[in-house]
Amino acid sequence: MIIQSQFRPMSGLSNEHIQTLLPFLLKKPVLKDVELQRLELNDGDFVDLAWLGKPENGRPIVVLFHGLEGSIDSHYVKTIMCSLQEQGWTALLMHFRGCSNTPNRLPRSYHSGETEDARYLLGWLNQEFPASSLAAIGVSLGGNMLLKLQAEYGGSSPLKAAVSICAPVQLSLSAKQLSQGVSRIYQWHLINRLNKKMYDKAGRIDFEALIGLNKNEIKQIKTFWQFDDRITAPLHGFKDVHDYYAKSSARQYLKAIKKPALMIHALDDPFMQRDSVPDQSELSSFIDLEICEHGGHIGFVAGSLAKPIFWLQQRVPEYISKFIDDK
Repeated sequence: MIIQSQFRPMSGLSNEHIQTLLPFLLKKPVLKDVELQRLELNDGDFVDLAWLGKPENGRPIVVLFHGLEGSIDSHYVKTIMCSLQEQGWTALLMHFRGCSNTPNRLPRSYHSGETEDARYLLGWLNQEFPASSLAAIGVSLGGNMLLKLQAEYGGSSPLKAAVSICAPVQLSLSAKQLSQGVSRIYQWHLINRLNKKMYDKAGRIDFEALIGLNKNEIKQIKTFWQFDDRITAPLHGFKDVHDYYAKSSARQYLKAIKKPALMIHALDDPFMQRDSVPDQSELSSFIDLEICEHGGHIGFVAGSLAKPIFWLQQRVPEYISKFIDDK
């Protein structure tokens, strides 16, 4: 079902870039008593977890999957995790491989369609906390991954509910949007971070022997198309960037989702084109697609500068609370 959102941006500050950047500039909550844990994976690599609220068997656990190059330090991670803790739930962030300030061990890392690490984590949580209800939130890249994972699970998903926020569900259109106009600034920022991480990793891994890419060529990558074609695709078993985008975009899998899911999209998101937003015919009956006229990319700031309101802090727990409880 498609829902027209009640979100209204801060008066006078509805511009998509202002909404996107406001959360970086405003005061963010401080996460207290975060507990870190390393989860070893079957292939010899690991993901680092960050717990907010002591996990107890029987207490609901809400897992958060961050966006591209996100971490426990990301503004949206802090605000969302605090809102989950306020509900009395345990909040758990899974850092994608290499995103916790510690390089992962293997040449591969993570990408928009890689669901196996999240699947392993959810299986582990079910074993460790069998009496705890599970829900999950995915932001941007993490949102696309979560939707694809839910489609793969179908009716057997261990999650009672899932929320995706600003998910680029058609990756080719997002890559195109980020190479145009003002949006190129976001691409420049993220590609610089990705390139630096790959360049540093090339000090211990021979990427030239592995995928035909030397350290100097890494520095020359300027766009997501180039990065995904030269690095993401070959490292993760895709033929090329087109194969990667075609198989990893969640939009084509939405009909297969059989558990409650909320998708939040802003029509002015500078990371996507409006054509990226699915229509009713593409949704399963379990999906609510909430469309906001404004909000930017993971912005959604209402209220005033004196009293800002981070709308996601309200909307996300409101939705999840309808489904998550004792098993």
